[in-house]
Amino acid sequence: MSADLQQNYEGVWDTRIGFGQKPALVVIDFMKGYTDPESPLFAPDVVKAVSASAPLIEQARSQDIPVIHTNILYHSGFMDGGVWLKKAPVMKAMVKGNPYAEFCDAVAPLESELIFTKQYASAFFGTSLSSTLTALGVDTVVLLGCSTSGCIRASAVDAMQYGFRPIVVRECVGDRHSAPHEANLFDIDSKYGDVVLREEVMEYLSHLNA
Repeated sequence: MSADLQQNYEGVWDTRIGFGQKPALVVIDFMKGYTDPESPLFAPDVVKAVSASAPLIEQARSQDIPVIHTNILYHSGFMDGGVWLKKAPVMKAMVKGNPYAEFCDAVAPLESELIFTKQYASAFFGTSLSSTLTALGVDTVVLLGCSTSGCIRASAVDAMQYGFRPIVVRECVGDRHSAPHEANLFDIDSKYGDVVLREEVMEYLSHLNA
């Protein structure tokens, strides 16, 4: 980050919201299309994010903290893809039966964990995620997944707008290029939530049952 950019935002867009009392992990779209080098969606940094996310997910499970997953899945005729599939036809890979639409093995949902299927960027848009989190008493949404500039950003903005504290774990999100990744982390951290290191999140979780 350049010094003039940091100075420009300092004292205006750098407030911290912090952690709340009851978190949930929302693991967004960790699907094989983003981690398979043969896929047009392949993003090498998502591979790193998957690896970094596995220990955090396991910690949450061990402490009975809700772990909720999302995926993108379209009807085979793509009637539910709307304008997004016109803008990003590469997303048509996300149909039942396509290996690219499967969850990454290292962070795959357990049978007991909820999966919200979506057709657009935000995990909240067109789903009952907000109602579910509210019913669980959740006040803090810890976001992991991909991509930073798309579904993570959209979900962070909506989480804030629905009244949750968005926490984005820096090592546990990824994009296909570092420039949009860093730019969107900067924007999220400035205006919509907190971008924090995985170590800080794991320490926060460990104190919940202390």
